Amino acid sequence: MTVPTRGTTPGSPAEDRDTAVTEEPESPSAQGGDGTTANDPTSAMVPVGGAPDGSAPAGDRDRAGDPAAPGEDTAPNDAPDGAPDGAPDGAPDGVSPSGDEHTGAPGTHGGTATAGDPAAPGEDTAPDEAPDGVTPSGDEHTGAPGTHGGTATAGDQGEGPAAPGEDGEPGENTAPGEGSNPLENHDAAGGAPAGDGDQGGDGAAVDSAPAEGQAVAQPSEAEVEIAAQRELRERIARRKAEKEGPIPAGAKLSGQAADLLAAVRAMEGGQAAPARPVAPVAAPEPAAPAVPAQNRPRAAEPAPATAPEAVAAVTAVLTGGGAPPSLAPQVTATLGERAGDALREDPWLLLSVPGVRPEQADGFARALLGDGCGPGDERRAAALVGWLLERAALRGHTALTFPAVRAALAERSVPAPDQALQHAIAEGAVLVFQDGVEDAEGDTEDEAADGAADGPAVPVLLGLDRYALAEESLADGLARLVKTAQGASWDEAAAQAPSPSAAELIRAVAGHGLVVHTGGEAARAEPVALAEAVRTLGLRPVVAAHSENGRRRLGAGAVTVAGLLSGTEGPGRDADGALDLDLLLVLDAPQLDVETATVLVESLPDGARLVLSGDPGVLWSAGAGRVFADLLAARVCPQIASRTPDPGPLGELVSGIGIGELNQVEAPGKEIVIVPVRDAGEAVHRTVQLVADSVPRAIGVPSGQTQVITVGHGGAVGTRALNTALKERLNPGPGRFGGFDPDDRVAYVPAPGRTLTGSVVSADAEGLRLDCDGVPVVVPRELVESVVRHGWALTAHQAAGMRWPAAVVVLPGDAAQALNRPWVYTAFGRGERHLSVVHGVDQALAHAVAGVPAAERTTRLRTLLEVLLTPAV
Repeated sequence: MTVPTRGTTPGSPAEDRDTAVTEEPESPSAQGGDGTTANDPTSAMVPVGGAPDGSAPAGDRDRAGDPAAPGEDTAPNDAPDGAPDGAPDGAPDGVSPSGDEHTGAPGTHGGTATAGDPAAPGEDTAPDEAPDGVTPSGDEHTGAPGTHGGTATAGDQGEGPAAPGEDGEPGENTAPGEGSNPLENHDAAGGAPAGDGDQGGDGAAVDSAPAEGQAVAQPSEAEVEIAAQRELRERIARRKAEKEGPIPAGAKLSGQAADLLAAVRAMEGGQAAPARPVAPVAAPEPAAPAVPAQNRPRAAEPAPATAPEAVAAVTAVLTGGGAPPSLAPQVTATLGERAGDALREDPWLLLSVPGVRPEQADGFARALLGDGCGPGDERRAAALVGWLLERAALRGHTALTFPAVRAALAERSVPAPDQALQHAIAEGAVLVFQDGVEDAEGDTEDEAADGAADGPAVPVLLGLDRYALAEESLADGLARLVKTAQGASWDEAAAQAPSPSAAELIRAVAGHGLVVHTGGEAARAEPVALAEAVRTLGLRPVVAAHSENGRRRLGAGAVTVAGLLSGTEGPGRDADGALDLDLLLVLDAPQLDVETATVLVESLPDGARLVLSGDPGVLWSAGAGRVFADLLAARVCPQIASRTPDPGPLGELVSGIGIGELNQVEAPGKEIVIVPVRDAGEAVHRTVQLVADSVPRAIGVPSGQTQVITVGHGGAVGTRALNTALKERLNPGPGRFGGFDPDDRVAYVPAPGRTLTGSVVSADAEGLRLDCDGVPVVVPRELVESVVRHGWALTAHQAAGMRWPAAVVVLPGDAAQALNRPWVYTAFGRGERHLSVVHGVDQALAHAVAGVPAAERTTRLRTLLEVLLTPAV
């Protein structure tokens, strides 16, 4: 059959990609002009480069970047016309108004019901009935979704990097409270909240700013990890200070790269601005040893308050520039104790505060400096370069090419982008790299020139020091593991392995310090078998997963990466501070961002072995970098590809998607059900029916074990709208605990890129008490709004690394441009026993699977590894 054409859902922009608890609005191309909105009080802050020339659409009045306010997910939330109220529609599952039902592969008729009036509610109660999937025309399909061809254009990957200067949605790496636009929560009088409209433009969407004088609330579950990262960066910085610079072979550079190097030399000669002080983060005291590590309550506590006099000084400067004084604690935390003086001297430092847009910083600078500022101000250019690279990091880049940054500066009305970049380099705002140049230490200049002529030119890259140092340290650490591991013979253990793939993995790890293992869900048993074999040899293995959900699926003894690094899980550390282990196996490795991977590798002792295992087809990490993909591309260590396929119709469907094929799959046990829908209202309605009625009755999976996955947080079929409808049906209540009730399903984001699913237990003076996959968590009251959301519906990024007995994937009509192969592969692979697809994108689904691969990320890790290690053949 041909699925009817669906219209675009009003108020649900396709640009509302997967984001974290807070996310940024659509790009200006989707909104017009520079994205400032008609309701935005800060639009009066006239940019230096020109006045705003557009406004946001009036479609989705839900703030695209606002974390769920108390009660937000407990009342109807911008429901579109025809949206359900959570109750059944009167027609039982499996029967359409016209009476037709189809069960079988798409385009085939598995049977028909009696035509005529729909049965009365409650008549369709037989346990063997098909799940809800009936369209108004009566068609239901079980099998592969959307196998029709088509030419629908799919857009950027939700996690893909935005082009420089492009204002796309951030990835799931956005920190709680980060990516929101604090300046927009301020009216002309200086403090009244802005309207609840979509906030456009270049920064992130509206969020509530901290109260004046109040410390900026930051999650501290990962404080130990953050402290370790800071110590690591300081150590790397000391090591880098002993070197000549990012490009030691300066004689081999010419043209643009030579000019940039000259700026670097000027910076090294003492012209660079001093680094901003970073307030130390105190490590939390360890929990009582009598409590099992994986059952210790975890609390996210606010960061220590900044000095009141420093906040007061910043408040005075902000008030003078027409910015909301409530930003003062956040500015002070970002810029340090002397933030007031620094901000008065360089108003564009305001851009370093998450969520502030360039036009807002321009207006602030104009108010403070008057005629003394302009588009070509060197301070403005340096701040813009840092802002562009920070935004690129939200999209996964660790660096950008010189032409890309130059073009982005030109778009921001910088009159001389080349000179501006050289100044930014001299000021230390950005580092410059040309990694391929210094490889040939013994080559003459003529030989290097000949080699450059024979192959593609080595690009000049610009990056922030935090990511540059992390990638270099990660490459050094991986090389250390490769070179210090002692080969061994584990043939006897390999002979007893449960599968040929597990035996191959055991042999590879016996002889190498670094091994990459690829495979699907079934292949996770192979690293577990390796750990058991190593334990019988008297060694100390540790198996770590990305999430609590993944750890639980591995069984007793497994830990999470975050818990291992913080010391709340795992073997602890030895006298030298290294992890006390011989072999570390990291599953869900594609979810490792470069900074987490760096801390992990630096924590391993010499001689330890590391196995990174995961499915290369899933979405990449929410944070910057693509560690797993770069390791695969560099080919500097053994790569073991599992030959264990995922079983059943779901395994067959997902495996086909992984190679770009959306196949029709026989699903005799209704493992796959396709539910075509025509608009947003029907999509929400069918989703609620599936979760509340059809899947529990026909498949036997309770509602609490069914996870809804959609393309983004905002819009008429985003997580907010779906969670509102699902709560009303499954757990109605007044939201008495900051918008939540006991037994509400929630998604808790303790740190950027990390989502824990769970349920509300209770609330008291300490905060909101959650149960996250058996781990008790206490979220302080002041953090609930920014780090906790209802969790019946998640984005694919949030769901990566986790699985549930049943999954319902919602694809509304306007989601077509957000789809690509990794997104579909990730979303469709979250169900263990059953997958329902609420399908409204027509042929765009098949097109995305066949022709839209992952968006590229600009990183340096592959090149660095190839320099340090000889690629394996």
